[in-house]
Amino acid sequence: MKIPQFVLASASPARRRLLQTVGIEPIVSPSDFDESQVQITEPAQLVQILAQRKAETVVPQFASGLIMGCDSVLAIDSKIHGKPADAAEAIARWQLMRGSFGDLYTGHVLIDVDQNRTVVKCQVTRVYFAQLSDRAIQAYVATGEPLKCAGAFALEGFGSLFVEKIEGCHSNVIGLSLPLLRQMLEELGYEVTDYWQ
Repeated sequence: MKIPQFVLASASPARRRLLQTVGIEPIVSPSDFDESQVQITEPAQLVQILAQRKAETVVPQFASGLIMGCDSVLAIDSKIHGKPADAAEAIARWQLMRGSFGDLYTGHVLIDVDQNRTVVKCQVTRVYFAQLSDRAIQAYVATGEPLKCAGAFALEGFGSLFVEKIEGCHSNVIGLSLPLLRQMLEELGYEVTDYWQ
């Protein structure tokens, strides 16, 4: 089976870098889907539906290929947190997270345009946060990094200093579970290694 072009329905540079790390050079086609249309309070269900809507929004632009949609949220005590709206929200979030843990949910959707098939999965990773001082929190938020990320931290950036431990898939916390992607490709009849040619 010929390996199809891979389309990432996301503007996330971190997700693109993850794919490039494993030999997939995606076409980047951000969906610009309005997430406020989906009101669900269960994190696994929410991220899977959002990931699917993002991928479906991009599908009409491509006659063939694999379209990947992703969405991540952090749940703390079962309460969902996406990207902070502003610095004040990011500071409050970190004051809540410090010395505690959260569960990072990422919904993954692969739509195979040629086979008219869709695979939907969710990966969950538990993240333990350091006991930070208010000064460290303010300094971190001042970098701007927490405002760009679900959960108000980037594991591939300054945020890595403040994550004590991870239980589960590491790349999932960055925005895309690579082991899960491999499984999803296999479910559709492809080998990720075919992208290495």
